[in-house]
Amino acid sequence: MARPVKKAPETWRKEILEAAKTLFLTKGYQETSVADIMKLAGGAKGLFYSFFPSKEELMCVLGEQLFLENNPFWAVQGREDLTALEKVREVMRADRADQERARLSRQAVSILRDPAILMAAVDANRRILTPLWRELLEEGQRDGSIQTRYARELSELLPLLDFWLLPSVFPATAGELRQKYRFAAEVLAQMGLPILEGEVSDFVEGVLADIAPEEKEEKE
Repeated sequence: MARPVKKAPETWRKEILEAAKTLFLTKGYQETSVADIMKLAGGAKGLFYSFFPSKEELMCVLGEQLFLENNPFWAVQGREDLTALEKVREVMRADRADQERARLSRQAVSILRDPAILMAAVDANRRILTPLWRELLEEGQRDGSIQTRYARELSELLPLLDFWLLPSVFPATAGELRQKYRFAAEVLAQMGLPILEGEVSDFVEGVLADIAPEEKEEKE
C-alpha cells in the first residue's frame, strides 16, 4: 500500500478546493461526492473533514475564493477614465463575464435551501461586498455621477438582491422572476442607481435555464 503523501495543511486545503472546482465544472455539484473530490486530490476521504464540515460548506468557500481571485471591484479602483457610475456598470459587466464562477453559482442554488448555508452565504456577501459597494457609491456622490442620498442603504441592499432573485430562496416561476428583476431595476433607478439595464440580466437567464421545463415561459 502506498504511503500517504505528506503535505502542509494549507497545500491540502488548496488542492481539495481545486479538485472540487474541477469536478463541479465537469461532472456537476450534485453528481460529485466527497470521495470523488478526495480521489482527485489524492488523499483519504476522512482528510476532507479536517478542512470542511461538508460539501456544501466547501462550495461556499470555493465561491468566495473565486470572487476574491477575480474581484471586479479591485479592477476599477484608481481608473480615472471612468466615473463612479461607469465603474459600477463595469463591475457588473465583469462579474457577468466570469463564466466559471457563474456556472458554480448556479449549481449552488439548491444548497441555499439549507438555512445554515443560506445564512453563511448572506454573511459572506455582507462582509465582502457591502464595503466595496459603499466605497463606489460614495465616490459617485462625490463626482456627481450617482444621484442618491442612500449610499449606505444601497450598499447593504445590493449584496442581497441575488438571494431575493433565487427561486430556491423565494419560489418563483420564470415569469415571476423576470417581473422581480424589472421591479428591482425600477427601484434602483429611482434611488439614483440605473444599473440593471435590459429586460433580463445574464444572471436571471442563467437561473431560468435551471428551472424545470414545465415552469419556463416565453419571454414577455
